Amino acid sequence: MQRLGDNYSSIEKMAGQLLQKKTAAEPKDSTDSGLSFQEILSSTRESQLNGLRFSKHANERLAVRNINLSPNQMARLENGATKAREKGIRESLVMVDDLAFIVNVKNNTVITAVSDSAETVFTNIDGAVIS
Repeated sequence: MQRLGDNYSSIEKMAGQLLQKKTAAEPKDSTDSGLSFQEILSSTRESQLNGLRFSKHANERLAVRNINLSPNQMARLENGATKAREKGIRESLVMVDDLAFIVNVKNNTVITAVSDSAETVFTNIDGAVIS
């Protein structure tokens, strides 16, 4: 039998040792958190229900249009998004007093805000909630 290198007597032995070294050297997959699918799903649902987020665009619109939401209005906006979610709406127009918000219900994110709704057209929505 011909020897391959210093410590290997066959290709199979060499390949086996190489695989062992490679497996030992690889870092553990960072996505393996030890959580079950159900735990991750529950966590995701909880984060969706923990309040609306405002996109960068929505924050800019609130600032430019000088829109300040009271705690009561914010609660009504969140309630409107919850009602939209319960009805299966994906992109909703939520009206709070004289304010209009487009909400991506799936991502729980306010996309834009409008303070005066005279002659305003809203597109790409599949439902509306007046709260």
